[in-house]
Amino acid sequence: MIRGKPLSVNPPLQDSHSLFFEFFGQRCPNSVARLEIDVSKPDVLAVAKLHPFYLQALASVYTVHDRTHITDPSAFAALAPRIVGVAGTGESSVPRSLLAQVPNAKVVSVFGVGYDGVDVQAAIEHGIPVTHTPDVLTDDVADLALGLVLSVGRTIPQADQFVRAGQWPAGPIALGRKVSGARMGIVGLGRIGKAIARRASGFGMSIAYTARSEKPDSGFEFFATPAELAANVDFLVVITPGGTGTKHLINAEVLQALGPRGFLINVARGSVVDETALIAALQNGTIAGAGLDVFANEPNVPEALWAMPNVVLTPHMASATTETRQAMADLAFANMQAGTSDQPLRTPVPECTAMVK
Repeated sequence: MIRGKPLSVNPPLQDSHSLFFEFFGQRCPNSVARLEIDVSKPDVLAVAKLHPFYLQALASVYTVHDRTHITDPSAFAALAPRIVGVAGTGESSVPRSLLAQVPNAKVVSVFGVGYDGVDVQAAIEHGIPVTHTPDVLTDDVADLALGLVLSVGRTIPQADQFVRAGQWPAGPIALGRKVSGARMGIVGLGRIGKAIARRASGFGMSIAYTARSEKPDSGFEFFATPAELAANVDFLVVITPGGTGTKHLINAEVLQALGPRGFLINVARGSVVDETALIAALQNGTIAGAGLDVFANEPNVPEALWAMPNVVLTPHMASATTETRQAMADLAFANMQAGTSDQPLRTPVPECTAMVK
């Protein structure tokens, strides 16, 4: 039985329990009908709309206050001292000012591998460790990266539309680009970068990379800068963390180096690519095409990209499988429970490993 006492919020946002009922109510109407209020549950703040899997788990143990710091600041001021944990997503903003308002928070648990919206240094100063959900989404993100490589190289989405539009009887579709045996460059050779490399190797592709430091044990060729890497590959796959340190890492210079037969694949963060420079490069034929899962101002995608026949667009769905989202929710919830009960954290972000008991 789920119990809770959410604060009221203003439309269009809903309290966490309403969101939970909306998603799960039809599956277990009798249980939902028997809800009781239990004010003894600890309070956590959701700083973004949470995935239902994560929300369900949290609501079973905590009273979840959905973005109350935004929708009702005065109510949040009274609530803030009771907050024991902060729940967010990979796109959430957890600034220093918010962390200062929750003096009794014990953990920030992010549902996602990226956490560039969290002021980690401020969290550390306040004694609040930050966690995320690495590893569990590695395979899905790597799979989609290769899917985008195949899609833009072999024009699979365009071929689908070609058939559906009845164009095939008028003649064959334009030729695509061979993927097997091509040269792949990976920007960021972390967990996911290595998983992408393993998959690309299965297609007989040669692998090169750039990263903050050379990884001699990788067995792949290293280039010191993205521009040097781009000049030597056919597919440039971006899978580096976001944040100020990598903003516009892929700029006009890199795209120029990639060249008119090169393709850009971005499964990292929209901020890593200079979107204005990318659009110009696609319009001018500076590069051959792009496969993009992330964008600078999600969910708003520049209209200039919509009609480009040499671009494949997906809605930030690299980890969007039922299996992986459930695993992410389980890990984020485990981190929240561990943090609020003073137990060892499962997966703190690297900057917070020294805070782990």
